[in-house]
Amino acid sequence: MIPLKISKQEVNGMELGAFEGEIILVEDQKTLRNMEADLVSQKFVGFDTETRPAFRRGVSYDVALLQLATRERAYLIRLNEMGFPKEARNVLESAQIIKVGAAVRDDIKALKKISPGFAPDTFFDLNEELKRVGFLNVGVRNLSAMVLGIRISKSEQVSNWEALALTDKQLLYAATDAWACLEIFLKLYKQGYLDDIFSM
Repeated sequence: MIPLKISKQEVNGMELGAFEGEIILVEDQKTLRNMEADLVSQKFVGFDTETRPAFRRGVSYDVALLQLATRERAYLIRLNEMGFPKEARNVLESAQIIKVGAAVRDDIKALKKISPGFAPDTFFDLNEELKRVGFLNVGVRNLSAMVLGIRISKSEQVSNWEALALTDKQLLYAATDAWACLEIFLKLYKQGYLDDIFSM
């Protein structure tokens, strides 16, 4: 039975878990094409973005990284370096692929800011939808603990996502966030928790 609420102490007491598949930093056209071919063959894809934190009032940054994950592979696209490639947009605008994230509205708003013509389609927001089925705690960290039984590290959340080179820790953090969203969704879906709000 999956709990519907969890305390910070319970989360902190769990074993650390992270994405164990292949992490692909997308930096050229060939990798973009391979990514699109992989993702358009999927029914469900994990989704997240990262933005450089601003520590001063009135300072803000555009979204720097887009993460798209399957169960086996996590694609990390450095939007601050290569713009918003059409291959990534094609996935996010496809009605055939369900993109699963948490606090999706904020991510979409950030992507529209860098590409006003962006027309996102078929997203599933864990935070919004799971409140409707009785979850009292949401957010990737809480849901990973409740549903997957793991604690995911948030230590890199406020790191510099526009750094010249991303560290291995940053890459793993970014991949884990998108993958965890997908895993949470798949487990809840298979166990019937989403039957009332989501039908295939």
